[in-house]
Amino acid sequence: MLILDELPFRHVEGEGFMRFMRVVCPRWVEIPSRRAVARDCFSLYVKEKAQLKSALEGQRVCLTTDTWTSLQNLNYMCLTAHFVDSDWKLHKRILNFCLVENHKGETLGKAVEMCMLGWGISKVLTVTVDNASSNNLLIDFLRRKTKNRVGTILQHEFLHVRCCAHILNLIVCEDLKEMDDSICKVRNAVRYVRSSPSRMKIFQQCVEKEGIKCKSVVCLDVATRWNSTYMMLDGAEKFQKAFERLEEDDMNFLSTFRKGGSDKGGKDRWKHLGPPDMDDWDRVRVFVKFLKLFYNATLRFSGSLHVTANVFFLELILLQNAISQMCEKGDNSILSNMAAGMKRKFEKYWGNFDNSNMLLYVAVVLDPRYKLKFVKFWVGTCYEANKGKELLKKIKDALTRLHD
Repeated sequence: MLILDELPFRHVEGEGFMRFMRVVCPRWVEIPSRRAVARDCFSLYVKEKAQLKSALEGQRVCLTTDTWTSLQNLNYMCLTAHFVDSDWKLHKRILNFCLVENHKGETLGKAVEMCMLGWGISKVLTVTVDNASSNNLLIDFLRRKTKNRVGTILQHEFLHVRCCAHILNLIVCEDLKEMDDSICKVRNAVRYVRSSPSRMKIFQQCVEKEGIKCKSVVCLDVATRWNSTYMMLDGAEKFQKAFERLEEDDMNFLSTFRKGGSDKGGKDRWKHLGPPDMDDWDRVRVFVKFLKLFYNATLRFSGSLHVTANVFFLELILLQNAISQMCEKGDNSILSNMAAGMKRKFEKYWGNFDNSNMLLYVAVVLDPRYKLKFVKFWVGTCYEANKGKELLKKIKDALTRLHD
């Protein structure tokens, strides 16, 4: 119970827990102390670790790393292993969650190497990392230290996998920095509604008057996470009529925005943009439709309970086609400019095949639903002739060398 519910060890010494146990089990007089519970939890940890180490023995695993800095300015790294057991079941297990001195590549590489040694892992197929320069050094360190070990495939040529979800995040975030006024207006309207219980109550009354049956509530986004901006716009768009009625029912709503009306630039201008009008809501609907493609692709890329390597190429093609179609549409200049910026960044991250891991394409070829013909068709459709030939040559070469 303590582990599942993430309760502190002192929970067993609380008066409420003791009363509860006296009711459900009167015969249990001596409830263990926090120290006894801590010892039991550690014994369980040792037992589970031994079982996992036994399960990993001889397995070829794929590793993923995640790093971040806490509010206390402490650096953390999480290392996760993905492997298929003898019954062909995919498993995901966190191997290490630890403090690291810094986020330098060699520091992280040493931490990963020590973890591999501790778990007895010798066969690593890939290491998936965020698209950061420090992670290039991490991969170089691991490749240098482990490329000659028994069971290594082609001296770790395919070790480095750049996280597709992180690359999508970079593509969208860089483009949303040039934030459109319409998004700011919606953000300010949502911020106003959520700023106090009384304002939220008035807004809920507007929702009822307009007969909106949506059970969700408007949410404010986080500046550093574009997916939260998508969810904010997607949620707010459903309450368009309620926001329009709020202009009539709450006089403070309009006056809040008018306070900054004379400011032509700077931070204050963004704070007082609004409220959104009909044109703004039309733009928001277009934004939501466009961002939904990236949001759904990110969810599919981020799946950990099923294999995702074989869906990479298909998702890449779908996104590339969607961006190209948006660029060609001249009826919305903002969307066209946004799509053009994303297309340039798309080419930057995925246009250079030297930075692509051919195992992701090999996985598509080995998928019986797609095979090499599927790849040939879409490569011929989406790439220039010379570029397409270059990619197909790399894929076939990788297949041949892996087979040999």
